[in-house]
Amino acid sequence: MKTILTTAAAAFIALSAPALAADDIEQGEKDFKKCKACHSIVDPAGEVIVKGGKTGPNLWGVLGRQAGTDPEFARYTDEMVALGEGGLVWDAEEMGKYIPDAKGYIDAKTSMTPQKLKDVTDVIAYLAQFGPAE
Repeated sequence: MKTILTTAAAAFIALSAPALAADDIEQGEKDFKKCKACHSIVDPAGEVIVKGGKTGPNLWGVLGRQAGTDPEFARYTDEMVALGEGGLVWDAEEMGKYIPDAKGYIDAKTSMTPQKLKDVTDVIAYLAQFGPAE
């Protein structure tokens, strides 16, 4: 009986404790340092949130944006444009598939480098802060 109660108590404590920080914005900010070699975050008024490269599109408002449509970025692959035209809108689920394996997600032509992140949801949570208010 004691073993059953101990096991039940341990399960209760584990389930009621706050989850470890999945979607950790601070960790996402640290992880974004890998991304800023190619991407910046600049708001529509031109305020630079994160100065980065121009190899990839500006990631301001990327969550909720139709794929391949940043008007300031002209080097999308035909496949990325076609995905957008087919209705792909970047959300957390799609970004979670794309970031760690862009070449597998879209095609071998993309210059997006696969990112080895402990938890891709952290960088997605970080990016989610930068966009139009809902």
